[in-house]
Amino acid sequence: MTNVAAIDCGTNSIRLLIAAPTIRPDGTIQLTDIVRENKVVRLGYGVDRTGEFDPDALARTLAATREYADLISANGCSRIRFVATSATRDARNRDVFIEGVQNALGIEPEVISGSEEAQLSFAGAISAVSATASSPYLVADLGGGSTELVAGSTVPLSSYSMDIGSVRLTERYLDITDAEKRAEAITTDIDSALDVAEQQVDLSTTGTLIGVAGTITTVTAHALRLPRYDPAAINGRMLTVAQTISACQDLATMDRSELSELPYMHPGRVDIIGVGATIWEHTVRRTAQRVEDANGSLSGVLTSEHDILDGIALSIAQ
Repeated sequence: MTNVAAIDCGTNSIRLLIAAPTIRPDGTIQLTDIVRENKVVRLGYGVDRTGEFDPDALARTLAATREYADLISANGCSRIRFVATSATRDARNRDVFIEGVQNALGIEPEVISGSEEAQLSFAGAISAVSATASSPYLVADLGGGSTELVAGSTVPLSSYSMDIGSVRLTERYLDITDAEKRAEAITTDIDSALDVAEQQVDLSTTGTLIGVAGTITTVTAHALRLPRYDPAAINGRMLTVAQTISACQDLATMDRSELSELPYMHPGRVDIIGVGATIWEHTVRRTAQRVEDANGSLSGVLTSEHDILDGIALSIAQ
């Protein structure tokens, strides 16, 4: 099997995975990382407000795409898949973006639905889950523009894409100067989205809550007080509900200078981590409460560094 290249272009960042697929004895595919890159380009800047891509954000994203094209060429990838998610679904001028990607890579980017985004996230997240994690799983992919919830054991059984994300909600309420009123507006949006999500996804049967993407990995790094951002220390780490909520609340109440000094904080995440942590806190609380109400047992909150990017790579390796 030859190398494959997967690109995930979200609201906040564009990421590349070049991997070598091999077949395990049980017939499933294992991916071995060759290149894993992440660039914060904030493609979704202003989209919630204007309905269009900002020209500077578009230029940053296409420049990163051209850099990724060079890496893909250098590593002899036979298959490439470029997936665009929330911001691209919402932007009126997405044709400019699509043409730019085609010029750089020679392939057309796929603007996928929230449902497919959830399925790919689930496949990526459970690809590296330890056998000790209790199923069924609830995978939460907390992005810049949307948050996907998907439940299942070996395959997704139900899913829902919420139009709440760290960038979208940060930008939506920038004009509210009163911190208390702003926080209230944000939490109202989060709780309303979760109310609707629960009509599609049963949270009460969750055995393990699995969180993926940058906000959640940063929350986990903060809970562990890591000396630097360390994917190996974060991936597969199981936290209690109380540990997760404490870390979320801490990040949500820090000011910009305090956040900037954290050794595991990406500079491009400083201005959105507070809202992202609040989304994660409410999601964790809601899930834990529903499991408790059903007299179930939630084994914990697991963080995975494997997510939609791995799901994309698996889809073309297969």
